[in-house]
Amino acid sequence: MKLTWAEIEQNAINFSKRWADASSEGAEKQGFLIDFFKVFGIEDCMVLGKFEYRLNKDSRRKGYVDYLWKSVIAIEMKSRGKSLDEALAQLKLDYMLNLPAEDIPPLWLVSDFQTMRVYSWQNGREALVKEFVTADLHRNVELFSEIAGYTAQRIRKEKENLNIKAAERMGKLHDALVGAGYEGSDLEVYLTRLLFCMFADDTGIFKWNSFYDYINESKPDGSDVFDRLSSLFELLNTPNEIREKRTNISQEMKDNFQYINGALFERTLRRIDFDKKVRQILLECIEFDWEGISPAIFGAMFQAVMDKEQRREFGAHYTSEENILKLINPLFMDELWAKFEKVKNKKKALQDFHDELATLKFLDPACGCGNFLIIAYRELRLLELEVIKVLFGGKDDYIQSRMLDRELLSKDMLKVTIEQFYGIEIEKFPCQVAQVGMWLTDHQMNLRVRYEFGEYHPRLPLKQTAIIIEGNALRMEWDDIVSKVELGYILGNPPFVGFKYASKSQKEDMQLVFGNHIKTALLDYVSAWYKKTAEYIQDTRIEAALVSTNSIVQGTQVGQLWGFLKAKYNININFAHRTFKWSNEAKGKAAVHCVIIGFSQINRLEKLLVDYEGVAGLGVAQIVDKISPYLVNADDIVVNSRRKPLCDIPEIIMGNQAMDGGNLIIEGKDYDNFIAKEPMSLKYIKRYMMGKEFINNIPRYCLWLKDCPPSELRKMPHVMERVEKVRKMRASSNDAGARRMADTPTLFREQRNPDKFVAIPIVSSENRKYKPMDYLDSDTIAGNKLFIIADATLYHFGILTSSIHMAWMRAICGRLEMRYTYSKDIVYNNFPWPTPTDKQTTEIETLAQSVLNARQNHPTSSLADLYDPLTMPPDLLKAHKALDAAVMKLYSFPKTHTEADVVAELMQLYQNLLR
Repeated sequence: MKLTWAEIEQNAINFSKRWADASSEGAEKQGFLIDFFKVFGIEDCMVLGKFEYRLNKDSRRKGYVDYLWKSVIAIEMKSRGKSLDEALAQLKLDYMLNLPAEDIPPLWLVSDFQTMRVYSWQNGREALVKEFVTADLHRNVELFSEIAGYTAQRIRKEKENLNIKAAERMGKLHDALVGAGYEGSDLEVYLTRLLFCMFADDTGIFKWNSFYDYINESKPDGSDVFDRLSSLFELLNTPNEIREKRTNISQEMKDNFQYINGALFERTLRRIDFDKKVRQILLECIEFDWEGISPAIFGAMFQAVMDKEQRREFGAHYTSEENILKLINPLFMDELWAKFEKVKNKKKALQDFHDELATLKFLDPACGCGNFLIIAYRELRLLELEVIKVLFGGKDDYIQSRMLDRELLSKDMLKVTIEQFYGIEIEKFPCQVAQVGMWLTDHQMNLRVRYEFGEYHPRLPLKQTAIIIEGNALRMEWDDIVSKVELGYILGNPPFVGFKYASKSQKEDMQLVFGNHIKTALLDYVSAWYKKTAEYIQDTRIEAALVSTNSIVQGTQVGQLWGFLKAKYNININFAHRTFKWSNEAKGKAAVHCVIIGFSQINRLEKLLVDYEGVAGLGVAQIVDKISPYLVNADDIVVNSRRKPLCDIPEIIMGNQAMDGGNLIIEGKDYDNFIAKEPMSLKYIKRYMMGKEFINNIPRYCLWLKDCPPSELRKMPHVMERVEKVRKMRASSNDAGARRMADTPTLFREQRNPDKFVAIPIVSSENRKYKPMDYLDSDTIAGNKLFIIADATLYHFGILTSSIHMAWMRAICGRLEMRYTYSKDIVYNNFPWPTPTDKQTTEIETLAQSVLNARQNHPTSSLADLYDPLTMPPDLLKAHKALDAAVMKLYSFPKTHTEADVVAELMQLYQNLLR
């Protein structure tokens, strides 16, 4: 009797375990091959073929094929570790080419017990089909379909960046369906069902390959595909007791496609007319090996089918598993694994631990398509599997002790379920994707159990489900979804929307969440999730961790958000990943700079802090006893805005704002022409620099008419024309201050023109180690995108341009997009300066001058050229490093200090100065 594919796969698992240690060609190959054929229901392979089949190598020599079943399969074995290339050459040249053509099998197998390599023989040539470890035979049994009595199955394409490729294929299918006139919620449901069916086709939910065959049997022009799919969806929605009564459903269809449930397939969808092209795209999607996909594929797939406007509106970012694990491991998995190690040798304690795993509950209040829930569930199931392996000892011990009672298999062994996971998502489609993702992950993990214990029965029909609620999490009571008495953990990555880009409804969300407690105008949208979480976890042991753009731990947001959370809700930061690039597996691969913050009312004694300061971007973890809102090892210090410097240093001021409508500015390209028309104006023209011109040395000029006598001004008609335009612009302005300045149209709003000053651009690239700053003189007018320090000495310049001040700036400044935004009230005025001796001051001045001298060695290079990490001249880098070392010594900081260590020390000095 022909075995089912489920039976064959089960036999393959058992075979792999029995022969896991086999290695000797001479002693073990015959037993190995006899058992191999039994996998496919061949009880006596010696009747169908022959071991040691004798062939003439040539006129004088004879050889023996290890096994030959004419016209079906030839096998050559080698001892473990021996060359399979040699085995192939021997099989082909010594044996197969000496057979009559009609006897040469189309399937060849060479193996060293540990590895199997399958070849096809067609048109006088062999071709590699696939190589795999014997332990994965159950995943590849279809390669031997004819041995099992089935017709030859399709050969799958090998994985090539499978997760992303599959997402792109689903996006292509989406576009094809849209092109055929399908859209809206019907399209979303349709894609979700197809994704489920493709996965089911490859993982034993359906009979292997049955969905592909079902679609492949449709008409080539695609005209009957919709009807066939509709019939299939109806069958998947039909309970067994009803489908058995229906005579219009073939037994093969009943066997191939089990009842799933009504939640996924109950809705009737409007008709769509497939054509040849759309049918082919669907078949190409099904061809992928969906069994091996990562759960993160669901997020990538979802983003692949969203349009750009939706991505911007909802701040959708779909993440790699690596980044998700950065959050869930320190949040709960590390602790659970540590507990497992403590109790694994104590049966009663281990049983209690197993029960505990089944009680844990998780909430993602911005779950999107469920990636965080999916990975969290998978990791919890992997831990449970280790628990089960210790409790039951593996398949053989389990059979002996429990006689493989199938009911007990699910009741006693599998306790962790997807019903322990909750999510909130504002859109309907990702809710559906999250549900399917959790179902499929559950099935993946049950397959792992089958591999370990030799039996598995799918949880069909689908009764257990993750609780995914559609709605706006910021306008819902989370306690109505899952009681905080039962919940253990909150996790996720709420939308990445900066305060400048928040929509009207998002701003309303913020106001609703924060009420009148604090002003929300400068808070990022994600702040609302921190506040909701902090409020929800009051008087509980719930621990939370959220991903955020790093702006919430920089600039004015720190004082607003974290000062409030600490004061009102007693929130403690228990672990954190400092700024790193958050990559994902989505189409377009959006990447932003993020932090991960784990927090609760519980104050962990040992806290994890991970820094990504290194060039390679690899995280370096350390255990600390405290983490400040700036994510450094320091007390809960918040640096608030300050109008005057904390230390005795020169005042810093903003550059000059023209408020002229551009009429007092002369662009570089217009300079020569303007001078030609108005030569008298030359002595009233100065270089004009905003941040861009300063950093890139871009020529730009302005009319600086502060000291221009009226008699001379009247002799310059082109200048007068521009002055008149300034007057009109100011007079018609809605700004009362601008209107008052209409009476002085020759002047900038400010007239700050020191003889010599240090200029610091407000905004500069996050990629530079050192923020460019330089001395300018009165021939240059600094615009309002530069800060001015009029009385700065070389000592001040040296400290400001050092890596120590840069570390302070990076830690507490705000951001414009990802670029650093220097602040006089937050960064400069609060910086804790050292107290040097005269000798130390002189040393810093000398080294600061060395930096300026090194720049002068490259007169054609702009500051952008000099401070680009890839083009920074070695002599300039050397000068900076010498200055950095001296400033570190001045602060008495050890050479081994990381940037995070430096910031922590500076925070402590800052706190001391406040006392």
